[in-house]
Amino acid sequence: MAAACARSFSKVGWSLLESPLVRRPGTGFYLSGNAGARVSGRGYGTGSGLGLRSRLLSSLRAGGGRVLGCAFLLGGGLGLYQTVKFSAQQHLAEEHCKVQGDGLKLVLYQYKTCPFCSKVRAVLDYYGLPYEIVEVNPVMRKELKWSTYRKVPILMVDSDVQMNDSSVIISCLKTYLINKKKSMPELIRCYPEMKSVNDRGKEVTEYNNKYWLMLSEEDNELVYPEKGMQKEERKWRQWADDWLVHLISPNVYRTSGEALASFDYIVREGKFGNFEGFFAKYVGAAAMFIISKRLKSRHNLQDDVRQDLYKACNDWVAAIGKKRKFMGGDEPNLADLAVFGVLRVMEGLQAFDDMMENTKVKHWYRRMETATLNHEGRK
Repeated sequence: MAAACARSFSKVGWSLLESPLVRRPGTGFYLSGNAGARVSGRGYGTGSGLGLRSRLLSSLRAGGGRVLGCAFLLGGGLGLYQTVKFSAQQHLAEEHCKVQGDGLKLVLYQYKTCPFCSKVRAVLDYYGLPYEIVEVNPVMRKELKWSTYRKVPILMVDSDVQMNDSSVIISCLKTYLINKKKSMPELIRCYPEMKSVNDRGKEVTEYNNKYWLMLSEEDNELVYPEKGMQKEERKWRQWADDWLVHLISPNVYRTSGEALASFDYIVREGKFGNFEGFFAKYVGAAAMFIISKRLKSRHNLQDDVRQDLYKACNDWVAAIGKKRKFMGGDEPNLADLAVFGVLRVMEGLQAFDDMMENTKVKHWYRRMETATLNHEGRK
């Protein structure tokens, strides 16, 4: 559109330059030749008295319409300049985006309200990595029929590399962004699966090294310039997985009313059919209200589970301290992004409002919100 307007200005300019001004008795001047647009003196003084417009045209007689033509050419030139400038900026932005994502095609299979999926989204958003989302139906999970791994999140890279487990995904992505010498398939092999049976007799899959970045000593010093930073990041990433995430369900399903409100949100944001949505909202809310009581017992939570949530948030803020904006310093690290991703799934629910009102986490949370929304990790 801008280019078309610029070209039009230029054409008019050349027409004016090539078309002499001809006096028409009693009216002033009109453009002859291709311009052909009559210049009327109406409203500016006509007849024997020269109005403002007539005086202006008289001043242009010496050079014909060349001054006016130059003005149009100048406008067209400026328009073309702005068009080229905009196109160049757009091209640079696209190239920058390609550099950040390095041309990777990323597809995230998720439940929107899953805290582990939210962690991965926080990292992708913060670093400005383009990605597609496939919302998985939590009842049928037909979107995952192609995979033997039936949990979310799953991140597919270039349609042929499958990455499982939120912490492995995050560590792989961060390692790749820092040093692209190794491909994604090579990096995934650094986080081998380890199957075991838990105390309830259920087979579980764990991943070795999942909180580690696979960096050279030189890169490691650049990412963690101060002593203890790497250890601190790993500690709090694991804390988010092993403790903080287990506080979410007992708090959002704390009462029957909160359980119903939570499932109303889940159904609204998730991928459910009409019958599935109705079933999930009412039967699911009742079931999770009961299950949340068992979770409270399993994880040794207080009767008032809000107190555990409040303490966790205040412990997190205390670990950051008063001199740092984020645990990573002036910029979020992977622990910041993990904790933010977990807490974010409660937004819009009573538990979130209570947390923001009764803990010291609010200012840090808002800074994280801004950093993620603005893709500040691109720099």
